[in-house]
Amino acid sequence: MAVLEAYEPIERRWHERLNELDVAVDEIPRISPRDPDSVQWPPEVVADGPIALARLIPAGVDVRGNATRARIMLFRKPIERRAKDSLDLTDLLHEILVAQIATYLGVEPSVIDPSMDSDD
Repeated sequence: MAVLEAYEPIERRWHERLNELDVAVDEIPRISPRDPDSVQWPPEVVADGPIALARLIPAGVDVRGNATRARIMLFRKPIERRAKDSLDLTDLLHEILVAQIATYLGVEPSVIDPSMDSDD
């Protein structure tokens, strides 16, 4: 998957603020909306209607009491199904990562990538 290619320019610019964040890939989402007809995802989920594409999992503590790092979980199959080709896949991954990192840092996506503002 083109995750590294999409993540690299963001990580290069925001390295110091992202050193406690992991990025991972899972095949499919293991979350679903309660009511698929009136989907309202929380801000930490990027979705296409009722299908989650990514989720930001905050840092916390696991069941054994060990600290866990914050993590962006990308869902491979739904993302790939929405991409027309490899260039489209990279663009889609970039948009998803920008949205997730903006949520993680508590800023607007245009702060992470100013070109996101000019999508006319």
